[in-house]
Amino acid sequence: MRTAKMAKLWAVIAAGSVAVAACSSSASPSAASPAGSAAASAQASASAPAEKVTINFPYLWGGPEGQALEKVITAFNTSQDHITVKGVSSPDFQKQLASMSGSNGFDISDNFGSTVGSWASKGILEPLDDYMKADNFDTADFVPTALQSNQYQGKTYALPIAVHTLLLMYNKKMFSDAGIAAPPTTMSDLQADIAKLTKADSSGKITQLGMRSPDYITLAYAFGGKWYDDQGNPTPDDPGNLAALHFWVDNVVKKYGADPIKKFESGYGEYASAQNPFYTGKVAMTLDGEWQPVFIKQYAPNLDWGVVAIPYPANQATLAGATQLTSSMFFIPKNAPHKQEAWTFLKYLTGKDAMTQFSHALGNLPARTSLLGDPTYNDIPQFNTWLDSLKSPNLRIFASLPSTAAYQKDLGDEFQLIANLQDTPEAGMAKVKAKAAGYSQ
Repeated sequence: MRTAKMAKLWAVIAAGSVAVAACSSSASPSAASPAGSAAASAQASASAPAEKVTINFPYLWGGPEGQALEKVITAFNTSQDHITVKGVSSPDFQKQLASMSGSNGFDISDNFGSTVGSWASKGILEPLDDYMKADNFDTADFVPTALQSNQYQGKTYALPIAVHTLLLMYNKKMFSDAGIAAPPTTMSDLQADIAKLTKADSSGKITQLGMRSPDYITLAYAFGGKWYDDQGNPTPDDPGNLAALHFWVDNVVKKYGADPIKKFESGYGEYASAQNPFYTGKVAMTLDGEWQPVFIKQYAPNLDWGVVAIPYPANQATLAGATQLTSSMFFIPKNAPHKQEAWTFLKYLTGKDAMTQFSHALGNLPARTSLLGDPTYNDIPQFNTWLDSLKSPNLRIFASLPSTAAYQKDLGDEFQLIANLQDTPEAGMAKVKAKAAGYSQ
């Protein structure tokens, strides 16, 4: 799922994760175990022809993404005679959540791995472990961090079809014009390049920014930061997190001014359009995701660009390749009427063929390690750099817990205050830590 879609859903997801606390699965119908269901089906088929089952699949994707998914649905429906999948684009998170809270909902749907902890803790997701065991479903091929992002308290509640990472993209022409021979490798390089690529007039008005304001959570990983400790407790004041915030505040915000930066950023065009500031040359560098080659082909086909791993602090090469992974996943709600059939379809969706077809159509990364060298992706410009990011030992995920949405909201609020120089990194993260003490885990 591309970032344009992600951004529109994040605020709703945060609200929904809080609202779901009121939901209960006590009214959900009990289901037979996967093995028991299979045995019952076999016994029934001996006495009468099996009746074809229709399962409902409302998905959040729309537009080209929805069209790509419909092709996968059609391929599944024609591949067998027992199940018909009825797909419909329904990009309404609140409607999805409401359907999962009643007595009889849909059979399968999609969302982000970040929702798993909250939903699983409330009992509205069907655990997949028994289904996987009954079918000897091997999860070893999934990117480990991708699988981990869909697990909660040792159980698997969803499976990823695509994953996403942010890397450093740069405008080659702007680099050349500034006399910069190569993209940055270390944070010292990045600091120098931002300075060379940022322009302001005599009044202090910014006319070009060396780098777009980053995703601070991801930037912190590049400094060795951690947002949780090993026990799952939030650690917003981790030294690496503070170092990342100071890097941006000290080298960009204090140097060019919070107000001039805000004014400049207010002139940015729409993200998924030809007016994206990276496409128009307003910014020379940006942290962005693997969907960008597809976007650039559509909106800025003449852009001369490159992509590299996020720089690491000088003399800390062990942090090379650090970035954040997020996942787009499929799940079965606890109140699904046809769980066994939904599992059959889920297996198909996350199999190699469907995953390759779908992720390639969207320009997303596949969630299986065996597909990282698949030639299908060779026609996507510079896609290998993102594929290689999935092999990094410094690939990180933001833990999916019941408190994830609240934690991310509190962080986002403080990031904004810090970027406005209304709080120091230390003071801002101390406030978040105080709030985190009241989170439910």
